Amino acid sequence: MPPVSNSLQLIAQQYEQLTALSAVIADEKDILQRHNPEALLKVSQEKNTLLLAIQTLDQQISHNQEFAQNKAAGNLTQSMAEIAKLLMHCQEQNLINGRIIQQSQLAVERMKTSLLENHNKNAITYDSQGKKSAGLSSIVLKA
Repeated sequence: MPPVSNSLQLIAQQYEQLTALSAVIADEKDILQRHNPEALLKVSQEKNTLLLAIQTLDQQISHNQEFAQNKAAGNLTQSMAEIAKLLMHCQEQNLINGRIIQQSQLAVERMKTSLLENHNKNAITYDSQGKKSAGLSSIVLKA
């Protein structure tokens, strides 16, 4: 039976990275709710860095023969289940953040439409996607 210690170290590192990702996603949610674009940019960069590190470690694990043998022998079942649970939690939280972003975009679109309607009620037109725009401002007419 191959030694399990190296495989457990890889799993511990992966769990640590996913825990950090979970914290970043929670921070991202708070920032989205506070509508802070500068902080969102910073946390997005941090999230991308973590995701790249997780991807790199996944590739290392997938090429590690010792890890594959320990996994096949069932030595890592509990640890793998914990990682899968944490990964699912991260995915769920990321979906929630996506919904917050969608709602924010809808609110901005409603505000834009409202402002356009109030600006010039007679000049409202619709573009090819059915969205409202401010009339003939892009057409140059000569009398």
